[in-house]
Amino acid sequence: MIKLENISKTYASTRALDSINLTILPHKTTVVIGPSGCGKSTLIRLIIGLIKPDKGNVYVKDEMLTPINLFTIRRRMGYVIQDGGLFPHLTAKENVSLMAKYLGWDNDRIGKRIVELCELTKFPVDALDRYPVQISGGQRQRVSLMRALILDPDTLLLDEPLGALDPLIRFELQNDLKEVFHTLGKTVVMVTHDIGEAGYFGDSIVLIRDGHIVQQGTLMDFVRTPTDPFVTSFINAQRSPLESLGE
Repeated sequence: MIKLENISKTYASTRALDSINLTILPHKTTVVIGPSGCGKSTLIRLIIGLIKPDKGNVYVKDEMLTPINLFTIRRRMGYVIQDGGLFPHLTAKENVSLMAKYLGWDNDRIGKRIVELCELTKFPVDALDRYPVQISGGQRQRVSLMRALILDPDTLLLDEPLGALDPLIRFELQNDLKEVFHTLGKTVVMVTHDIGEAGYFGDSIVLIRDGHIVQQGTLMDFVRTPTDPFVTSFINAQRSPLESLGE
């Protein structure tokens, strides 16, 4: 579905990604993890074409991403960021329908699609006319997810979508998101710094450090056959509350 070929990206004197080669399989969930500043958010922004690589190419369905086809390919991708990225002056419904209206969908078609998405994401229909400030953080992320799915994209990209939520809401959304992924069967690329979350969602996990891929595989691969001492250190650094109590 998606292929990154020899990708490098530098900001000023900082090398965010260094000669990255990565293939994202279709209809699977690939989770990109790593410490802050390792390059994982840069990777997802390169896939959707928000930034250009200094070196290398991005391919989507064997089509190289270029300035000419960028907007066509981007419409086949849904994108969700950490804080939702909703426009505060638009209602939930207006945020969700933004791209559909831009592409000339009629109100009937938009209305039916939004009702479908409310059911899918468990967002209350009676909250569609509220503004982002009038709904909870979890609901804002559901609206952001609906906006990403409105055009029924092939690929869903999520950049730490649950990172700003409190633990209880995050737990609930994790369950609902996994159900959405299973129901739709889309190609999903998710960025997180949480190894537990990566293991919960990921068919494949990609661990990045200092702009390089350290290991790719399942969580069990990381635990049983780490390719680098950093893999074990990264996992051990994320202790659960019960482990902290010695249980």
